[in-house]
Amino acid sequence: MNAIAQIPARLLVIEDDAVLSGHLRDYFSERHYLVSLCAEGPAGLEAAASGDYDLVLLDILLPGLNGLELLNALRQQSPVPVIVVSALGDEQARIQGLINGADDYLPKPFSMAELAVRADAVLRRVALERIRPEEEGLESVGKLVLREHDMVAFYRHTDLGLTNTEFRLLQVLLEHRDAVLSKPFLYQAVLHRGCGRHDRSLDLHISHVRRKLRDVGAPESAVRTVWGQGYTLITDAL
Repeated sequence: MNAIAQIPARLLVIEDDAVLSGHLRDYFSERHYLVSLCAEGPAGLEAAASGDYDLVLLDILLPGLNGLELLNALRQQSPVPVIVVSALGDEQARIQGLINGADDYLPKPFSMAELAVRADAVLRRVALERIRPEEEGLESVGKLVLREHDMVAFYRHTDLGLTNTEFRLLQVLLEHRDAVLSKPFLYQAVLHRGCGRHDRSLDLHISHVRRKLRDVGAPESAVRTVWGQGYTLITDAL
């Protein structure tokens, strides 16, 4: 059984390498995931958007539909968590994957153990978000409103279009408004894992939140970098 829940997680693997797909299926099946395989982009998009899966492992170089295009289209239909696993492991590829809505990005070749830990971390975060009751209602500061039960954030009544990870990041900053939160704290609170020496995932999520605030007319300066310490949400800016 995976570490997240008593109910087996439903995993969709969208990967055209049959050997790697088989290894992923065998490894995660041993961890009591329910694994489905798909080898083509269009069919993978249809399956991922169906609502039948708790997590998607997505390759980039797919026949029929590029994985980044698939991810971008998927984000218009479903918030299902996605971990990109790709041979395109340079920084720009990782940045683009996160911009398109990936919850995590792991370059190939990778350790199955590390992938499993990352999968568990993503599922743990989603599980924690889902068990919060709708009755907890809204959180707000200034013109910024966070609606927790469906993880939607508004500024001046305009939806910011945040991913689940971005929503949780903004929510944690709001909960600790005007306090400086360290990167190690934010990695644990938002991504449910530690931060590696060269891991820029948190910085990229911060950048995306700032951009989406700017796009709806909110000041980017509301999420401030405190050099050498971390990040803070400045309530007076909102």
